[in-house]
Parts: sequence; structure tokens; C-alpha cells
Amino acid sequence: MATNLVNLENVTVAHGTKLLLDKVSLGISDDDRIGVVGRNGGGKTTLLKTMLKVEEPHSGRVTHNGSLRVGVLTQDVRIDERLTAHQAILGDTAEHTWAGDAQVRAVLDGLGLHEVGLDSVVSSMSGGERRRVALAALLIGEWDLLVLDEPTNHLDVEGVAWLAAYLKNRRGAHVVVTHDRWFLDEVNETTWEVHDGGVDAYDGGYSAYVLARAERDRMAATAEQKRLQLAKKELAWLRRGPPARTSKPKFRIDAANALIADEPPPRDDIALQRFATARLGKQVYDVENVSLRFGDRVLFDDITWRVGPGDRIGVVGVNGAGKSTLLKMLMDQVQPDSGVVKVGQTVKVAYLSQEVAELDPMLRVLEAVEAVAKQVDLGGKPVGASSLCDRFGFTGNAQWTRVGDLSGGERRRLQLLRLLMGEPNVLLLDEPTNDLDIDTLQALEDVLDGWPGTLLVVSHDRYFLERTTTVTSSLMGDGTVKALPGGVDEYLEKRVRRASSEPAAAKPKGGGGDSRQAKKDLQKLERQLVTLDKRESELHAQMAAQAADHEAVIALDRELHEVRADKEQVEEAWLQLSEEL
Repeated sequence: MATNLVNLENVTVAHGTKLLLDKVSLGISDDDRIGVVGRNGGGKTTLLKTMLKVEEPHSGRVTHNGSLRVGVLTQDVRIDERLTAHQAILGDTAEHTWAGDAQVRAVLDGLGLHEVGLDSVVSSMSGGERRRVALAALLIGEWDLLVLDEPTNHLDVEGVAWLAAYLKNRRGAHVVVTHDRWFLDEVNETTWEVHDGGVDAYDGGYSAYVLARAERDRMAATAEQKRLQLAKKELAWLRRGPPARTSKPKFRIDAANALIADEPPPRDDIALQRFATARLGKQVYDVENVSLRFGDRVLFDDITWRVGPGDRIGVVGVNGAGKSTLLKMLMDQVQPDSGVVKVGQTVKVAYLSQEVAELDPMLRVLEAVEAVAKQVDLGGKPVGASSLCDRFGFTGNAQWTRVGDLSGGERRRLQLLRLLMGEPNVLLLDEPTNDLDIDTLQALEDVLDGWPGTLLVVSHDRYFLERTTTVTSSLMGDGTVKALPGGVDEYLEKRVRRASSEPAAAKPKGGGGDSRQAKKDLQKLERQLVTLDKRESELHAQMAAQAADHEAVIALDRELHEVRADKEQVEEAWLQLSEEL
């Protein structure tokens, strides 16, 4: 029988005139796995602080089990800067003692602490490294309840996957606040949405939550119509994606199918690419025989990489492999040691770095956006600055908030808005999901769905990459840039093989998790083959219909060769995997 760990009874909390929690009653049991979602400033962090008795409610009561042990990771990590990583994580424990503990070794390896260096002093570390040290110190402890506020921040794709597996296998309860939707779906069995002073609970992870919220909005009807359209679009994406997203028992598939029956695809990639080619011409970026070294570290070793009009590329890789440097090289902010980076003459680029640009703090939000442009063309439709502000969560009076009064997440939103108002035809986004809540991410994805240009995204957010890009490139840390037909899953598999020094052919056959994963991979390849077959047929039909247009036929024939090459590669992977099974 489950043991109750934490209870909130009729809890009310207000900050100034803003009511964040209004008579909220919740409970956490020892086997609960809870994800918390909601808009920035909506009360998520306040809920955690109140739940942990860090902040006293104005009314109501919070009670803990008498023997409760709680481990907490906050967004504001504070570690004594005089300590080494070893001291901050393991205290004075001798190496021969902790080295024999499998859990400690797993945590240090999974979070890449050996790369940081256990003898490194905290004062010399980056913010991301300090956060990994704090997370490691937390995970090696014994807790009845883990409370994690944005635990995936500063982790690469591999680190996020490891943390998800760790939490799934860990005994005990956890409460996680994160904007990473793949992570929410992977590790949680219940979702709490904090909004308008209340907390709504939904069975299941993010997928189930999206459906339930869309149903709630549909029943409420009028005022929430805009959010419903975004939720429907995301449901359409979820249903078209890997079966694992919708195979969970609590995700009511029939209801989802009924809800999205008339929903068009999230975007028409072919039409967008055609439009992008018209805007950009044939050349965007040609990286030819480029090498770049920082000290003793080789980031790029004679790489050749091409980015064409309408390409939507997700870039993944280990921390320090050069993902941000690659974008800076395209922006001419970093010069290669050898080789050239050729930029198309018509390229008009917008670059979102990880740093938030400084603006006049006295400007109003709408003024800061209109300073760039008062209207923007998105997918052939004119959108005013105020309307785009509204889509990105700056509604009503919020558009007249001073920039100096905005939170970090709100400034990030404003930064994105200003970029889009410049009507670029190339977008370079470096970790765009940092500090953004899920509603804002949905709005950004909705804008990018109809955006006809070239898109390069560096991100650890697997969901965002799958949602907005069609091709994945990886930086494996060996100086190369390689295309990955299998996306993030293929990248993680390659990293595992490299770490274990096992060739692909030595992968165990049959039985257990390896077999199940191999079957999933096989199904994914089969879906890719169906898509490629369909596109091949479409191209044949288009070539027949445009036989009199010589240039169109040449362009279609070029794409047909690319589709056939992709198809051959996928078929080869399918055959190899079939033999292993």
C-alpha cells in the first residue's frame, strides 16, 4: 500500500496582487512520478517552494511524513566555490571507497563528471558544469522524494537520456518541473498543470496531458479556441510520430483520432522548400574542407558540409564538440584554421545565441518589437507585431510591460520575436528552448511550421528537434559532422557503441530490452520506407505532369535521386537490423 509523503490542504499563496495558488489540495505518495507544467510566472516554482515548506502559504496547511527525506535541485545552484568537484559530490570519501559503489560510478559517468574533472575547483567551472556537479551530489543520496526544477538544463541529448533512464529505474517518488516534453513523457505517470491559481492533475505523461487539455478546452469552447488549435496541431504531430508516444494505456487513442480527424499535417515540407528556394536561390552555406582547433582540441577535421534552401536541420552532439562554434562559424564570428565557408548572396540570417541580448530596459515589449518592424510575412500571411506578441504569450497589458521588468524566460521570448520580425530567410537557433515554457514552445513551433526558410537548430530537446526539423546532423566529438537518418535515436546508439568499444555487428541478438529496442528501430525504418516510397511516386507523377517544363523536370529529377539514395540507405539499415533479430 502506498505511503503518503506530502499533503497540501486548501493552500493559498499570493505575490502582491497576483494569486498564484488558490485553495489548492494535493497529495504525493511514495510511488508517484509527477511532471509539472505551466506558463512561466504561473506558479510552478511557488508550488514547489510551498510543497517543500520553503515558502509559507497565506492560508491552508502543508504536512510532511515524519521521516520524509527530500532531495531538491533548484534552478539557482549554489555550491561553495572553494570546493573541488570531488568534495562537492562525495565529501571526504576516499576514492577506493566510492569507486566500488556501482551507483556512484553510474552517476559520475552518466553526467560526464570525469570530463569536468573531479579535481576541478568549483570557482573555475561554467554554470552548466556546476549544475551537473549539484545534480550528481543529489542523485547519489538516498531520498524518499526527489524534487527537480529544470533538471535537463545544460545537459546534452545523451545526458538527458541517461537521466531519464535513471529516474525510471529509481525507487521512490519524484516531482519534475521541465519544459522538455520528451523527458516529461518518458519519466512521469502523472502530470500537474499549474494555471490560474489552480492545479489540474492528469493521468499519464505529456502525450496524455495534451489530449486531456485539448478535450477540456473543447468543452470550455469559446475563450480557449486559439489554444485548442495549437493543442490539436500538436496532437496531430504526436499521432504521426513513433508509436511509443501513444502506446501508453492511459492515452485514449480513439478520442485523439476523433479530435484531429480534420487536422492538416503540421507543415507541407515540399511547398515550404519550393518557396524557400525562390527566396534563397540555390546556395545557402557551403562548408568546404574546414578544420578548426582550440588548443589541443580538434573541433573540425577537414569537414565538408552543405546547407541548402529550405533545409531544416537539427544539430546534436556531446558537450564541447563544437555545436555553438559551428553556428558562429556560419555567422563569420569564428574563423576556421583552414578551408572556407561560402555564404549565398541572398542569405539574410537571424541568429539566436544562448545569451539574451540586452535591450533598453525602459522600452515597452510592443515598442521593442515594433522597433524591428510593425508587420511580418509568415508563410505568405501578413502578421502584425501586436498579433505576434499575442501568439508568444504577451497578451493584453503584458505588451506594455517594460523590458526591465521581464523575467529571463520572457526576455528569451522577446528575443525570438524580434528575430522573426526581421523577416530572415535563414534561422540559426542555439538552444532555443532554454527558459521557455511549453505554451511558448508550442507557439514557436506553430510559427516555424509555416516559415519558408532554412532552419538550423542546436538543441538537447528531442521533442523540439523532431517537431521542427526533418534532418539530423551530429558532432560526435571526433572532428566530423555526419548525417543521421535515424535521428537522435541513432545518435544515442552510436554513442553507446563507442563508449562500450563494441562494433555494430557485436550487438546482442534476441531477448530483453535490446530485442525490444531493435524491433522499435525496425518499425521506424519501415515507416521511413513507406514515406520515401510515397514521395518517389509523387515525384514520378509531378515529372509526368510537368514534362514540358525542362527546369522543373531537372529539379524534380535531382530530388528523385536524393530520395532513391535515402531509400537505399534505409533499406540497407533495415536488412542489417532484420538479420540481427
